[in-house]
Amino acid sequence: MSPSPRVRLTVAQALVRFLSAQYTERDGARHRLIAGTWGVFGHGNVAGVGQALLEYADAMPYHQGRNEQAMVHAAVGYARQLNRLSAQAVTTSIGPGATNLVTGAALATINRLPVLLLPGDHFATRPADPLLQQLEHPSGADITVNDALRPVSRFFDRITRPEALLASALQAMRVLTDPAETGAVTLALPQDVQAEAYDWPEEFFAERVWHVRRPEPDPAELAEAVRLLRGARRPLLVAGGGVHHSEAEEALKALVDVTGIPVASTQAGKGSLRHDHPADLGGIGHTGTAVADALAREADLVLGVGTRYSDFTTASGTLFQHPDVRFVNLNITAFDAHKLAARPLLADARSGLTALTAALADHRVDAAYEAEYRAGKERWERVVAAAFDAEDDAVPTQTQVLGALDAVVGDTDVVINAAGSLPGDLHKLWRARSPRQYHLEYGYSCMGYEIPAAVGVQQAAPEVVVWSLVGDGTYLMMPTEIVTAVQEGLPVNLVLLQNHGYASIGGLSEETGGERFGTAYRYRAADGSFSGDPLPVDLAANAASLGMDVLRAKTVRELREALTAARASDRPTCVYVETDPAATAPPAEAWWDVPVAAVSGREAALAARERYDRRVTARRHHL
Repeated sequence: MSPSPRVRLTVAQALVRFLSAQYTERDGARHRLIAGTWGVFGHGNVAGVGQALLEYADAMPYHQGRNEQAMVHAAVGYARQLNRLSAQAVTTSIGPGATNLVTGAALATINRLPVLLLPGDHFATRPADPLLQQLEHPSGADITVNDALRPVSRFFDRITRPEALLASALQAMRVLTDPAETGAVTLALPQDVQAEAYDWPEEFFAERVWHVRRPEPDPAELAEAVRLLRGARRPLLVAGGGVHHSEAEEALKALVDVTGIPVASTQAGKGSLRHDHPADLGGIGHTGTAVADALAREADLVLGVGTRYSDFTTASGTLFQHPDVRFVNLNITAFDAHKLAARPLLADARSGLTALTAALADHRVDAAYEAEYRAGKERWERVVAAAFDAEDDAVPTQTQVLGALDAVVGDTDVVINAAGSLPGDLHKLWRARSPRQYHLEYGYSCMGYEIPAAVGVQQAAPEVVVWSLVGDGTYLMMPTEIVTAVQEGLPVNLVLLQNHGYASIGGLSEETGGERFGTAYRYRAADGSFSGDPLPVDLAANAASLGMDVLRAKTVRELREALTAARASDRPTCVYVETDPAATAPPAEAWWDVPVAAVSGREAALAARERYDRRVTARRHHL
């Protein structure tokens, strides 16, 4: 038998060539698995992965980023827009370049979104010790800063020998394409190993197609779920991000149309039904709608689909108050399917919903229950309309900014946000018109996500209009990828709200006895507090200096005109508006547990603790 043909390449060249031949397939549609690689180069990757990306530039697109964390955010936005069927890689040097990946990796893994991380590492052969930017750890010579990526990665390996890449690369692809296991995958690459040559078997570079499975529900679990649903008088379906990842929106609609079960959505699941579907109740939990939270309190059965039940969804364990409430969780991961002592329905969301629809074809909720939630939905629509309403010549509040945007967006536009007070307002008020329109990163709620994620979404869907909504606090965290959008000619739209501080945390601080300490962007006053005049910061000028077209709006009328112009533009455009700080958003309909100081010498903290002690008594453990 003749030996298998081999080709001599560096480890980095072999990795890039391997990645360029990987594909996913689901429902007969094929996608490039690693569609491109982001990179900031330094001594830890420039001569290895950097040279390999140059060598294979025709096969592996390269994207130039400005900040390593932002590159991960862009890759995550890309993967989410494409339902996790296509992803991107991120390469960095050693040291700070590698540690800057940690926040992005945590975000990806928490949100179950695939991204491949390729940080440089110090020499495997250790010819010099320590290297520039090397962490020396007295208890372990093999510990590097890349080990910080272990707890936030779904798979981690350090490739200390060329031949180790053969098995590890395949494991990395397995995890990236596994709908139950996916998240950040890290292959740490010592810089000397990156450049080392090896004779690779040709079959390593053969085209591989990774099938993304749709597991069907177990018959016994399905029968139990159907039995519970048939016996429920007030069922409620909670739609999570898994509905979108599975492209199960039509299957969800089919179940709801047959059964009349109402749907409330988590931040990740919003848009699972169109906003004007009669069974769509909007958001649930601390930032949910009045109708959704009222039904949740009285639901005797909760069908969770693709949700991990964060504290915002459950109102920190205080929302589902029916004494006999039970849970059925349709989820592709056993870890999430068993939460809240639920009856698990372990399956792909689309497969599971389709099976439920077939089994419940002759079942519908009581007409009185259906009339009740439809009336509640109509009442909430009037609340939304009031929050969006504004005089043309008024300085807009934050919710009125959303109302102006609501009047401008098209059905396929994508609206991106992650942190601050905007997520709560959007969850309560936004009218999602399509499955991908509402793009809220609220698993990690990471300030700085919005702008790079908009770049990633625009790369994934060049045909759609992308809106990145940010407040001044988030903008100051990470505006760097504006430069990338300009460089790549990506016409992302940035809606920049100036409210001179951390509005969300300021409100939370006031509610919990913190008296808005450290949350305003103002000069120091004579007493040492930050209560002086607003800082003379011109964020619009900053965005313009980075290459964006900037449209300033002072009134509601000017805002509508600016948003309309931005939507029609083929250039990266910033709409800048200084908002009226008056609160026009509806109040929270459910609690969120943020512990308050048990003792204090300040009256505000004592009052906050008294409120806290009253609310915490409603918490339940669902067993």
